[in-house]
Formats: sequence, C-alpha cells, structure tokens
Amino acid sequence: MSDKVRIRIWSDYVCPFCMLAEGPLEEAAEGLDVEIEWKPFELRPHPRPTLRPEDDYLPAVWERAVYPMARRMGVDITLPTVSPQPYTRLAFEGYQYAEERGKGTEYTRRMLRAFFQEDLDIGRADVLTRLAEEIGLDGSGFRRALDEGTYADRHREALREAAAHRIRSVPTIIVGDTRLEGVPSAGQLRRAILDARAGQDEPAPGAVRGADGC
Repeated sequence: MSDKVRIRIWSDYVCPFCMLAEGPLEEAAEGLDVEIEWKPFELRPHPRPTLRPEDDYLPAVWERAVYPMARRMGVDITLPTVSPQPYTRLAFEGYQYAEERGKGTEYTRRMLRAFFQEDLDIGRADVLTRLAEEIGLDGSGFRRALDEGTYADRHREALREAAAHRIRSVPTIIVGDTRLEGVPSAGQLRRAILDARAGQDEPAPGAVRGADGC
C-alpha cells in the first residue's frame, strides 16, 4: 500500500494568502510522499462585484495582515492595481485544461505570481493564454478551450465539490481528516501529514485555524 498522503488545497487566484500558504506547504512536505491537489473556489463569482484596490478595504487588509506576513516569510508580494479585481472563472477553466495535462500545480503557481508579483489582469483570455504558453501548454488549444467553454462543466463540478466540503474561505487545506483554514504553520501541516500517513484518522472537533485567510 502506498504511503502517499493526499493534500487538497482550495484557493482563489485573487487571494494573497493562498500564495503565502505555498511556503509552509513546501516546508511541511519536504521529504514526505505527498500528492498536492489544488482546488478551485471563487470568492466573488459573477455577478457579485469584485473588490477595487482604490477603495479602503483592500489596502487596510494588506497593511494589517498581508504585508506583515509576507515580510516574515520573505515573500515578494504586492497589492495589484488591476481594478476592479478580475473574476477568476475563466482562469479556473484554464486550470482544468492544465490539470488534465499534468500541469495543474504549475499553472496555479503561475497565476498567483502573475497577479501578485506582475500585476497582470488574469481575467483576460489573452493574458491567460500567454501564461499557459509560458508553462509549456499549447496556446491555441488552451485559448480554444476558453473560447468554447470546453471545461465550464468541469469547473462547475469543482465548485459543487467545494460546496459539499463547506468551503467558505481560502486557503482551506484538507489532509486526511484534518482541516486547516487560513495560512497554517509548517508544523501544523507536517503534523497533519504524518497523522494521515500513520492512519490516525479520528477527526478533530471543528477546523484548525491558521493565520489569516480570504
């Protein structure tokens, strides 16, 4: 029997805490046999208005929580100027294309860096296509899939899975029967991985809260 531990991470590409969760995840998984699976969750699906960086809310959250955490972790991250912030449905349909071709994790990381380090509008099909090409995906096939809605049903099914797991915030990480919400420490994650590998699958009462999340 394989000792590989499945780690599922629900995220949205416009949530900075999802990018900040990468470091603890990589540290916790070092030397362990894990399977990491990124899962879509739209914080503000259409037609709900998305946030605007020129309003008070986003700068306040970034000054209070995002920038301090990023400095502690040594992560280069900046509040994007794209206004209003993009809807992520199209980017997530692109994720399904990438995941089918074994590049789901690479695609997710590219989206997060494009938005939070390069200030790119990841709601635009042309931007998504260029980013997909950068990680080795076929640009014409990727763009055709977006234009034709090839993966729309698969994305909707992924959102139904998120609803079934009662995902309300991101990042939410499930390792075995341990659920961690917000940005966990590497220690919390590693304990969850080791418990899952050892078969210690008695669920804890409620979720384990990490630091801030979206």
